[in-house]
Amino acid sequence: MSTTHRPAKGRRDFLKAAGCLTTAALLRRGFAWAQASKIKIGLMLPYTGTYAALGSAITNGFKLAVAERGGKLGGRELEYFTVDDESDPAKAPENTNRLVQRDKVDVLIGTVHSGVALGMVKIARETGTLLIIPNAGAAAATGELCAPNIFRTSFTNWQTGYPMGKVVAERGLKNVVTITWKYAAGEESVGGFSEGLTKAGGKVVKELWVPFPQVEFQALLTQIASLKPDAVYTFFAGAGAVKFVKDFAAAGWKRRERRRRDWKPPFTMGMESTPHGTRLFATHMRRRTNPKQTSTLSKDTTPDCYWASVWMRYAET
Repeated sequence: MSTTHRPAKGRRDFLKAAGCLTTAALLRRGFAWAQASKIKIGLMLPYTGTYAALGSAITNGFKLAVAERGGKLGGRELEYFTVDDESDPAKAPENTNRLVQRDKVDVLIGTVHSGVALGMVKIARETGTLLIIPNAGAAAATGELCAPNIFRTSFTNWQTGYPMGKVVAERGLKNVVTITWKYAAGEESVGGFSEGLTKAGGKVVKELWVPFPQVEFQALLTQIASLKPDAVYTFFAGAGAVKFVKDFAAAGWKRRERRRRDWKPPFTMGMESTPHGTRLFATHMRRRTNPKQTSTLSKDTTPDCYWASVWMRYAET
């Protein structure tokens, strides 16, 4: 194996290279940039159910990035086609084919649920359609199932969980309870966290699982209190995350938020303190206040990490 080191490339270099790969992927499908026709964008996201807010945020983020370029990408106008994936993996192949075969989209954007994303990956690999994953963290999508036409602008579920395990252990919180939905994203996130925690000298004393998309947490919160762990690691999103934090607070556990100096804004780490010393760890994104970044959003829209996962990537290219 060669040990030659190449000069490190910055974020913009990477994005430019990704742009070249994207163009190549489109050209392989016979996409003619010289034509005056619109680029067809297929948005396959959750617009109802637990993840509805995430689907809307991602849509807003992408459209804002386009609006800031005069409504065009590469000098071409866009035409949007939307499908509510309902966070249902069983419907993923059919919904994806609806966009690819019926609507003839050039680009697929989706989604949030990891199981649905893997269904989209299958069709994208079979048809060569360009797929951009703005949120779902299923590792296989850009791992064993990676392809030249598949891109991720967010993260893998392991990627955010593993370093959090290390941070928790370094703070002297060695005995941890985990709680999450019983599905791919939850399992991978907890797996990453547990790996990081264990390597740093900690241990998971109990894994608690909730069937997706149920949001009944009271019994499990009572169980957590009886275990008296040093910390609780949780993975929920959308309405489920909101419900969990509210139930956590209703149990009499106060919230305090701390910033890690080595984390660039707008990312923060929240910590929930309990009467018996337990901490709840989670990552999230603070509200953006830059008028330029929010000028084309409605008054009721609050930019968040889901919005930013697509806005920042396209805004910086």
